[in-house]
Amino acid sequence: MTDLTLTKIRFRNGKWEGRLEGTQDTGVKPSVRVTCLDRPVETVTLEDGETGKTWKLTITIPSEAIADGVQTFLIFDTDTDTKLGTFNLIGGDPAADDLLAEISLLRAELDMLKRAFRRHCLETM
Repeated sequence: MTDLTLTKIRFRNGKWEGRLEGTQDTGVKPSVRVTCLDRPVETVTLEDGETGKTWKLTITIPSEAIADGVQTFLIFDTDTDTKLGTFNLIGGDPAADDLLAEISLLRAELDMLKRAFRRHCLETM
């Protein structure tokens, strides 16, 4: 079990940034591994934070990870091989059976029903 906690700071300009915090002030920088599609992401930097138990994690999104569908990035503590966190990048046309596509379709149908109901109410008054 790892004593590290990962908190997202922001995701913009092609960079995901997070704060990694340990429970003890050891001063030793942790070893972090990031994968996408079971391949290592090489554009990862880990900088010292305000104290000896915090670090700033920056992951620059590689161009090959920008594609149709959902790309999931997994962040691991290399020393304990424990998953610290994940984030997703969604691009292009999602698959028809994708949950996000289904929610979007349900919203559109609900909006259509609301308009029809309001028109019916106005016509029957």
